[in-house]
Amino acid sequence: MLPDREHDGVLSGVRVADFSRVLAGPYATMMLADFGADVIKIEPPGGDETRAWTPPVDARGQSTYFGGVNRGKRSLLLDLTDGADVATARRLAVEADVVVENFRPGVMARFGLDYETVRGENPSTVYCSVTGFGAAGGAELPGYDLLVQAVGGLMSITGPVDGEPSKAGVALVDVLTGLNAVTGILLALRERDRTGAGQRVEVDLMTSLLSALANQASSTLATGEAPARLGNAHPSIAPYELFDARDRPLVIAVGNDRQFASLVETLGCSELATDARFSSNQLRVHHRSELRALLGARLGEDDARDWVGRLSDARVPAGLVNDVAEAFAFAESLGLEAVLELTDEEGERVRSVANPIHLSSTPARSAGPPPDLPTAGERAVWHQERVTEP
Repeated sequence: MLPDREHDGVLSGVRVADFSRVLAGPYATMMLADFGADVIKIEPPGGDETRAWTPPVDARGQSTYFGGVNRGKRSLLLDLTDGADVATARRLAVEADVVVENFRPGVMARFGLDYETVRGENPSTVYCSVTGFGAAGGAELPGYDLLVQAVGGLMSITGPVDGEPSKAGVALVDVLTGLNAVTGILLALRERDRTGAGQRVEVDLMTSLLSALANQASSTLATGEAPARLGNAHPSIAPYELFDARDRPLVIAVGNDRQFASLVETLGCSELATDARFSSNQLRVHHRSELRALLGARLGEDDARDWVGRLSDARVPAGLVNDVAEAFAFAESLGLEAVLELTDEEGERVRSVANPIHLSSTPARSAGPPPDLPTAGERAVWHQERVTEP
């Protein structure tokens, strides 16, 4: 059965009608659920499309893609081509504190679920719309993460210098947009606490990416020149890139002259600290290729883990290039609680990535694993009894 919510988080008492699908919107609503919001995930009769994005699957046979962004929610199947289901959806939206949707602009209006209609019945609603390219000229453009990485400039600065543009290894723009949605929703709830009035929150993938380009965006605006790909190097700092040790790659991220002096001393080539080509960061950037060759020759004489140990002892930022499994193990070795252990109603354990936001008094605490698709009987019970019961 669909569980009652017994979560006393900082957002306890906040109900979220979640009409979003796939990644950006569900990631945002999962973050809210972790802190106590009662998130009702409205899915089409076949379920969120990512339920079918397999393999891989978890111990329960559920898509790990779906599971990664939907823990702690309750699920309700509604067919928005059915009049009774549309009525239920409208009731949920009007009664909710927060509505989240990521349909193309205009779709929610066809069902009377748009911001203006919901606000007309409940002026305190915080209504968050997530789009790919906004509601104006880009309204009809499909908001796929890969597409946004391409047209938003990220791919142009990612990848080998002489290779093809590359995407990030995860749907990074969706995640960034989801975080922006969380921020906007919380800001709007804070304003509602002050005035009693809700408002519309709009976030889109395109401007979320442009904002996240940070120094690369600001340099473009200031100089009028678009940055080029530098592989794993940094446009303004050196050495700050990938090197090959004897057995595997490692990263060295030197951010100041003190760290550079410690680096070359640890490598046994301390004379480089006073070399006229490398005596300041600006000079090191200018002579990047020469410096890289000198450091690379020394680093290739020993194993990466040995170098990382010695460099870390010398307070030089350095690390192995871990795979994802090694990354979780490294986080655990540092005492970071990066994994959440959940148990479903059948006692099956589900491992999930822990919420990265840590509050001292009201920490994140998921209400449970991602929901299974409701059965026909559970759906009927929900329609009859559970619409207004938290």
